[in-house]
Amino acid sequence: MSALAENTLSPAARKRRFTREDRLPVAVGLYAFLFLAIALPLGLMFLWSIADGWPPPHVLPQSYTTERWAGVLGDSGLLRAAINSIVIAFVVTFATALIALPTAWAMARFPFRLKRAVEIFILAPIIIPGIVVAVGIGQVFLALGLAYSVAGVILVQIVGTLPLMIRLMTAALETIPDDLLHAARSLGAGTFGIVRHIVLPLAVPGLLAGGLMSFVGSFEEFDKSFIVGAPVVETLPIKLYMYLDPYSMQLPLASIVSFLLLLPALVIFVIAGRVLRDDLMAAGMGKI
Repeated sequence: MSALAENTLSPAARKRRFTREDRLPVAVGLYAFLFLAIALPLGLMFLWSIADGWPPPHVLPQSYTTERWAGVLGDSGLLRAAINSIVIAFVVTFATALIALPTAWAMARFPFRLKRAVEIFILAPIIIPGIVVAVGIGQVFLALGLAYSVAGVILVQIVGTLPLMIRLMTAALETIPDDLLHAARSLGAGTFGIVRHIVLPLAVPGLLAGGLMSFVGSFEEFDKSFIVGAPVVETLPIKLYMYLDPYSMQLPLASIVSFLLLLPALVIFVIAGRVLRDDLMAAGMGKI
């Protein structure tokens, strides 16, 4: 009788539920994955950065030194690359927000034909492989005289950061009630007043989310910057590539530059986890 009752249960009813006893194996599996995916690679990078030689078959380096850290941090070329990366990332973030805001407003508030096709067109730069986009844009910039310049690198990075910013801004602007805008107009507010006092304050979460993601994307962008700017304009990712040249691979130095590249991303994602709404990020990524 009990077997017959179990067979008549729906699949949802027969689905096993998460219990207190499951917490330990789930936590162990999660932390094991985090260790293998994040902690172990970071630990190996750190060992490479301070190892004074690491010959096989030794599991760990036999001697350590901090001279490479001192040498890399004192390298004027690396400092220049870091300054280029930071300045370019700030300019790209500001320009991306400025361009994305009116586009996202149109996508969020105005229905029109072929809207889905326009959305796919906006996302095309992140759908198509970056190296393909970089080669095509590089040829155009070379003809326009923008290649091998900071302006060219900024413009080509905006191509990569703009789609995600528009996506996140659209998700934020879609949450603004129409009644609020109509009430403001009925009380005599003009377009500038509505934008200043209603749209921009309510769009701050989307601007913040898109700005943080754009900054990280610009700071760590390589392929488009390399094709358009190298070797005249050097950023930290381009400097890292130079250390990973197969003809003169320098893993200790590359490990140090990798740590420098990771720092802003870690800081940004800590800030994002504290101040951003999960539903906004999910909507911007197309999950809801």
